[in-house]
Amino acid sequence: MLDICLLGTGGMLPLPERFLTAMLARYNGRKLLIDCGEGTQVTMKLLGWGYKTLDVLCFTHYHGDHVTGLPGLLLTLGNAGRQEPLTIIGPPGLKKIVDGLTVVCRDITFDLNLIELPYEKQELVVGEFHISVLPVPHKVPCFAYTIEGKRQPKFVVDKAKENKVPQKYWKMLQLGNEVAEDGKVYTPDMVLGEARKGIKVSYCTDCRPIDALTTFVQDADLFICEGMYIEDELEQVKKYKHMLASEAARVAKAGNVKELWLTHFSPAVPNSKIDITNIKEIFANTIAGKDRMTKTIGFEE
Repeated sequence: MLDICLLGTGGMLPLPERFLTAMLARYNGRKLLIDCGEGTQVTMKLLGWGYKTLDVLCFTHYHGDHVTGLPGLLLTLGNAGRQEPLTIIGPPGLKKIVDGLTVVCRDITFDLNLIELPYEKQELVVGEFHISVLPVPHKVPCFAYTIEGKRQPKFVVDKAKENKVPQKYWKMLQLGNEVAEDGKVYTPDMVLGEARKGIKVSYCTDCRPIDALTTFVQDADLFICEGMYIEDELEQVKKYKHMLASEAARVAKAGNVKELWLTHFSPAVPNSKIDITNIKEIFANTIAGKDRMTKTIGFEE
């Protein structure tokens, strides 16, 4: 199962009733955080999932409302006694940004493993997390992320016997390893059935909608996307390269996602004014995000 928490739902600046946009994923006991604006460690504390097993931090881009919480988070992790390295992933410029932000916390007790990615579509695996990255159009280089919980195919005893695979190698093959013996190579496909659907969560803020994004989020169990304005302030979002809630809904519909969470609301849109009735007419399974809203996504049988 994959647990998702929308730690905050605000864009540009934190408000008394709304933290800045960030997402926390928990899978097999390990955690991954996307974005870290001012106060992120506070809303994480309120959530209560703890800090100890945070392995990965992914930055979408380097505007202040997505990165300036890093020093506070690192100091909080250090105060919690962390010793394990923390992996930080982001677009070009990551090292420069981290070097600048960590001037005030040089004495942290753990290493930072920086993965500065080229500005192109790619995939990588960090610990428990399969991460896909898509460049999206914003005022600065920006990534959309997809997090997947992969699922191993079922072990098929009859298939293993049919392929005359020695039983002593079944476990190794089930784990995805090849085995060679007396000139014979045994491969995982000789004992495993068809691929099974995993869990897919996509996350995108601060960009304009593009066809590649629709493909990127295709069939996601959950799509978290900015809806900077609920009303159609089209010229404003085009100027600053953001996305309307209605545009996010159209991406969700075209991408056949199961559920859409809107986030990254403008400070000009108070929580009391977030009425998504018209948005749900475009994509029915749309939810207006709220701070620390959570969801557990299980594997389909």
